[in-house]
Amino acid sequence: MPRSVNAVASRAKRKKLMKMTKGQFGRRKNVWTVAKNSLEKGLQYAYRDRRTKKRNFRSLWIQRINAGARLHGMSYSEFMGKLHKKDIQMSRKVLADLAMNHPEAFKAIVDAVK
Repeated sequence: MPRSVNAVASRAKRKKLMKMTKGQFGRRKNVWTVAKNSLEKGLQYAYRDRRTKKRNFRSLWIQRINAGARLHGMSYSEFMGKLHKKDIQMSRKVLADLAMNHPEAFKAIVDAVK
């Protein structure tokens, strides 16, 4: 009895992978083994960097809050310490947005914790 292979599924699998590597440079987009390796590595980077992005944004928010707080004569750590002591629960994301886009609202928060 001849060997049975599912050519339809195999072709579909390859087609799907080649579609995902579309837009890459050189042999990465049209040579099966290179494209497969490139895609696997790309997916690893995507997985890793979804976590890294959270760290980077938190760092950015802290820098923005620090800059805003220093305009009012306070350091970041001093400001956050007093904020927690007064039991004002605002995320760093919101505080950073206020410091950047609504300085008068941020000043009101700084005055509230002083």
